[in-house]
Amino acid sequence: MSFRQRKVNGAFISSIKSSKSKCTNVGIIANGAVRSVFVIEGKEEIDKASASSNMLAKVLNLKGKVIIGDRALRYHLDNPENGIDLAEKWKEETGLPFVFARLCYNSYDKEINYIANRFVKQKIYIPQTILKKEAKAKGITTKELLWYLEHIEYNMNYKALKSLKLFLHKSRKITRV
Repeated sequence: MSFRQRKVNGAFISSIKSSKSKCTNVGIIANGAVRSVFVIEGKEEIDKASASSNMLAKVLNLKGKVIIGDRALRYHLDNPENGIDLAEKWKEETGLPFVFARLCYNSYDKEINYIANRFVKQKIYIPQTILKKEAKAKGITTKELLWYLEHIEYNMNYKALKSLKLFLHKSRKITRV
């Protein structure tokens, strides 16, 4: 990964791998159902794109295939009754949001933290042209894409930090066994 090799100054990295990095107050956080991170029935299989989601499935003791991102969103739209939304399950069990990734940095500490602080204070606006283009590329409606975007939070507030700490603690217990 370019971030670990210090080829990039800052990047969103999996929350499970973020504990050894310098991170900002920005994360990719789901406070309940998000429809883009699922465990579905079938042979146990990880998703190589998300170490946090794979570990979350283990922490929640869920067996099956982990799917994330556009594939998971598409799966949910085609099979709304199947699969377990990992963020929703975490919220049910802990009462806390789940932190999938964090914005971390290797250098330019002041600059990256300045940008992060400004970002969490601003209302996010996505132009209709971009929404339509992305929805079309994903094979979903703009309404479905907006629903997803509205259920993602970015501010690492007290509850998000508490959740991250709990998740990392539970993860360490599993990896020690």
